Parts: sequence; structure tokens; C-alpha cells
Amino acid sequence: MGSRWSPSLAVVPRFQASKGADLADQRHSILLRRLLSGLMLPALLSVLLVLPQPSLAASGGRIGGGSFRSAPSMPRGYGGGYQRGYGGGGNRGGYGGGFGFPFIVPFFFGGGGLFGFLILMAVVGLLVNALRGGGQALPAGGNGGNLDRYQPEGPVAIAQLQVGLLASARELQRDLRQLAGSSDTSSSAGLQRVLQDSTLALLRHPDLWVYANAEVGQVPFPSAESTFNRLSMTERSKLRSEVTSNVSGSISRDAGSAAGDADAVSDYIAVTVLVASRGRIPLNPVNGSEDLREALRIIGSVPSDQLLALEVIWQPEGAGDVLSADELLTAYPQRKHL
Repeated sequence: MGSRWSPSLAVVPRFQASKGADLADQRHSILLRRLLSGLMLPALLSVLLVLPQPSLAASGGRIGGGSFRSAPSMPRGYGGGYQRGYGGGGNRGGYGGGFGFPFIVPFFFGGGGLFGFLILMAVVGLLVNALRGGGQALPAGGNGGNLDRYQPEGPVAIAQLQVGLLASARELQRDLRQLAGSSDTSSSAGLQRVLQDSTLALLRHPDLWVYANAEVGQVPFPSAESTFNRLSMTERSKLRSEVTSNVSGSISRDAGSAAGDADAVSDYIAVTVLVASRGRIPLNPVNGSEDLREALRIIGSVPSDQLLALEVIWQPEGAGDVLSADELLTAYPQRKHL
């Protein structure tokens, strides 16, 4: 009788031990996720504390628009799997596994700075969400609007090019002001024309280039819009006001300020071009005039069917405004002398 029951009694401890091990693994997994999530806030705060604060240097102008919800589907060859990342120069971004979604390693040029930090945080945000959600796959898109017609695939490239020119480039101010007053910013074709015309206007003043910085990164599609908006807000916050604005088909002017050329004592004019694209933007570091010339050609050639969003921001724009050397260097700390 005793020998008949002994095998079944021996099974119970083994089962309980296995169940206990599973519970311990689950607890460790939960603790790890909470630890990683808890570390994010202090890391974010510590970085923000050392970032330079924007300088309210002068009033400015802005041209932009675009939509991440009505974007065309990814061109053939950018579909699922995506074993090869893309980038400019010698940097590469690629997919990794283990978290239930394509993890993209961002790449940066020009020293990173706030631009690189925001790109990195966009990717880390998806990683933290995946950890909290148990590693389930993130949806490729959402419902509503034109998103029902396709599934967004692959990363979005976001590029930022900043150029500081001598204030004698007042013709550039007039060109951008004219673009803001006449451009169609409600369509991809119109935005692509703005991109071409603004980069061409910059290319026409190579003798007045003084400072420049080029940075590019790639983020997953779900976080591309919020990342682009943060970068746009960062650049716009450097302006005292937006005297001239043409965004998504809406043209407006600041009634309290008159648009016009910079004051004769102004040292510089600063222009920022921010682009989001479904295609590659292979920018290289800008260390000289030839590098800047090539960067302007590359960023200005992004085709309309890949252009998701565009911002062209410049200062000063108000009549008699001044952008001093100190204000330029404070507002654009990542710039390099050409």
C-alpha cells in the first residue's frame, strides 16, 4: 500500500518546485521592467539639466506643413523583414529582435545634442512601452483616415540642417518672406517646392556662410510625428515671435511687428531646415563649405512622394531686428565654424 502511493507523492514536490520557479521568473521580469522604467526619469532629468536653454534672440519666420497620417505607402523594397538599416556616412541603423517590434538604432551627425537626444528618447519610449506591455508587437498603424488603406512600414528619417550667415545676406530674408507669402503648404508638391526654393536660396550665398550643422536620425513610424513636433517646437522656441508664417495652407502675420530686413548692426541670419522623409537622407557631417553645399543639395532633393513634413525657420525677420554673435552661439550650440 505504501509503495503504491510513494511515486505520486514524489511528483508533488517537483510540480510545486517548477511552479515556484515560474513565479520567481515572473517576479524578476516585473521588477526588471519597473527598474528600467524608473531609471528613465532620472536619466531624462539629468540630461535636460545640462542642455543649453533656447535664446529668445529675435523674431523670425516660418514655412511648413505636412501630415504623417496621409503619407503614401512605403516604396517597394522597404517592406517587412528589413534586414538592412540605412544611414549616411559610416553609420548604420538596423532591426534587432527580442521586444516584439523592429528596434531601430538611431544615428547622428554633428555631435547629437538635443536633436540626437530626442531621436534617442523616441526609440527608448517604444522600448519601455514594449517592456511594460510584456513584449507584444506594436501595431504598425491606427484606424481612421487614410491609414486604413495601408500599413506604415519601416523607419522615418528626420534631418535637421542649420546655417548661420552674415547679416548682409538680406536678400535671403526677402526670398524666404516671398516664399511664405506665395507658397502652397497644404500639399506635398507645394512643400517640396518650398524645400527646393529655400535650399536654393541658401546655395546662392556661399560667400556669406559662417556656421552650419547637419544631423539626421531615424525613428519608428509610430513615434515619428511626435519627435518631429518636439524638434519643431525646440526651434520655434528660439524666436521671440513669428512675424511671418505659412503653415499647412494658413498664412498669418504678427500684427504687432512689421516684417523687414535685419538692422544694419545685426551680425547674423540663422536658418533651420527640418525634414521628415520615408526615404533615406544620407547627410554627412558638415565641416566646411563643400560639405554644406552637398548637404543642401541632398536635403533639397527629397521627392514629394517621400516628404512627410517640412519646417523652414529663420531669424531675424522683423524690420530692424538684430541677431548678435552671442545670441547665435547660445541658440545654436551645435554649429560648426566653416
